[in-house]
Amino acid sequence: MTNKKSDDQDRIVIKKYANRRLYNTATSSYVTLDHLSQMVKDNTDFVVYDAKSGEDITRPVLTQIIVEEENKGQNLLPISFLRQLIGFYGDSLQGLVPSYLEQAMRAFGHNQEQMREYMQGTMQGMFPFGQFEEMNKQNIALFEQTMKMFSPFMQDENGEPTGEGPKKPTAPGAAKTDASLDELKSQLEAMQAQLNNLAGGKSGK
Repeated sequence: MTNKKSDDQDRIVIKKYANRRLYNTATSSYVTLDHLSQMVKDNTDFVVYDAKSGEDITRPVLTQIIVEEENKGQNLLPISFLRQLIGFYGDSLQGLVPSYLEQAMRAFGHNQEQMREYMQGTMQGMFPFGQFEEMNKQNIALFEQTMKMFSPFMQDENGEPTGEGPKKPTAPGAAKTDASLDELKSQLEAMQAQLNNLAGGKSGK
């Protein structure tokens, strides 16, 4: 049984009952996965507990929301990405995946937020679509490169796994991984510099 954290007072507590109904203790009302999805989009912090055992089930509930959204046709997760992600379960590199995914998505989200600010603050017809399209491509390329670098499977030219296992690490391979990490860091810094330059250009007008 998972103990409830003391900081739950700063988060909305959702209880899930055996009949799969979700109860929002803050509003004293039953809610649906769609409600929780909107709460996430509104940056409303919440935690979900099993009403009977008290276990923290926030992760599986959030995963269920993703499945529901994907089933509605809102496809954000490419098949190749899902294959790679599944391949990491039980792999020796499994522990590294969450931090790299979080880092990549944080960088992506940061750039996306700045793009929205430019769209809202720039006069109509003056928005530099081309430059932000290029940044979006860089975001996606960076995310894919992060995943491929730690993929437990070899890939063919189409990005599909070949079924071959990873080669045993060697000293040169370790150096190559370090170089890849440095390259990712450099790309993140370059993307941030590009955003700063655009911000400076806008403020100077």
